[in-house]
Amino acid sequence: MTRLVAEAPGLRTARRRYVTVCALLWLPPGLGMASMVLLFSERGMSLAAVAGLFAAHSLTVAALELPTGGLSDVLGRRPVLAMAGVLNAVASLLVGLGTTAWVLTAGMVLMGVARALASGTAEAWYVDTVQEVSGPDAELRTGLARGGSATSAALAVGLLLGGALPWLLGVGPDLGARLSGATSGAVPPLAVPVLLGAAVRVAFVCYVLAVLREPSRPPATLRSVLRGVPVTVLGGLRLGGRDALVRRVVLSAAAAGSALAVIELLIPGRTVALTGATGSGALVYAALACAGFVCSGVGSHLAPLAARVAGSGERAVLICLGAGASGLLLLGVTASSVRPVATTLAVVGFCLIYLGLGAAGPNENDLLHRRVSSEGRATALSVQSLAQQLVGALTGLAAGALRPGPLPWLLTSAVLLSGALLWLRRGGQRSPQAAASESGAPVRPDGPEGHGPRAPGRPRPAPAPTVE
Repeated sequence: MTRLVAEAPGLRTARRRYVTVCALLWLPPGLGMASMVLLFSERGMSLAAVAGLFAAHSLTVAALELPTGGLSDVLGRRPVLAMAGVLNAVASLLVGLGTTAWVLTAGMVLMGVARALASGTAEAWYVDTVQEVSGPDAELRTGLARGGSATSAALAVGLLLGGALPWLLGVGPDLGARLSGATSGAVPPLAVPVLLGAAVRVAFVCYVLAVLREPSRPPATLRSVLRGVPVTVLGGLRLGGRDALVRRVVLSAAAAGSALAVIELLIPGRTVALTGATGSGALVYAALACAGFVCSGVGSHLAPLAARVAGSGERAVLICLGAGASGLLLLGVTASSVRPVATTLAVVGFCLIYLGLGAAGPNENDLLHRRVSSEGRATALSVQSLAQQLVGALTGLAAGALRPGPLPWLLTSAVLLSGALLWLRRGGQRSPQAAASESGAPVRPDGPEGHGPRAPGRPRPAPAPTVE
């Protein structure tokens, strides 16, 4: 008991720092979400060119997801997060101030590199820190849930602020026109949220360098990085193939990615059909997206309660993903109607999806982190994220090829339900040493320096999807 009381302040500090990092990391994407497409269009980019810019970002993230996860495991969390913040700040300046296609493309590619570097790194830092303080059996779910809530809240606040800023700059004395005139058109009102995001990213880098201390690791050299990253990446891939529980986490993330891809593709069209105009439809979609982030944050906050009520993290994932599948089913059965009752059910379904995915994420990741060692933690998260992105992209293409109506929603509901049903069967207990041994990842020694023998691993769910 004395030990628990002595450790509590350190755990609270780690949790608070992790929540702050999550908020600072995801506020800038939220700020740019509402205005970036319109900014590109104002810069003279066609719709096809805008799609190409976002494709350049997505392909960069997909290509670098695993190598950057390995880099985080070999080099350390703090320097990789700082690099991500610096690249994100530069990318925001290029996107906010760029007027030519090549400058904007460079900005989106850099943003993709930064996204890949940051993917899972802050979460890996938090788990490493907590386990160093309290050992391998430390309680993780609460901190992961609060980090998920902070991410969702930052995206929601950023979306609202980023959407309101250009409008606010145009009212009254029209500060937006004055700013644009003073900068010879280089900073129109639509660029202000993106540039504000660059300032937040500078604050993020300063915070990471100032307060994020991580467990000691062997000093990294160029040779160790070049040799260690490929080994770590291959080890993570092997672990995902051999460990049944890690495989379920990855497949669940892929199912969640398919659900989010269909929502992002089809919901804007439904809001336009509901309102009858593109402008009002976009406004409704922005409000609905904000509500989705709020529901995701609430779901993350309730993740520990869901695990207690369900009796285990695995059952909580089953129930939460099943709830998300029910939400997709509601969107499917109401797809052909704009009547008030159908619209209300569709909104309930939309919120249920985000609530379910938000609650499933921390429980999945709690299981995952107890299954892998510190030396391969960021790589495992990158494998999970990559599966989510790739399956989401393929699902988006498939849904776009189908006729609008209930079918895309019903098929995606079946995919997410399949991801939920994977958790009907409990996985066998297995230690992180065994998993690391199979995957080829290095294992920390037993005893005081390695925090003693690792307890049998417990499965842990994947994080809820977020938007860059």
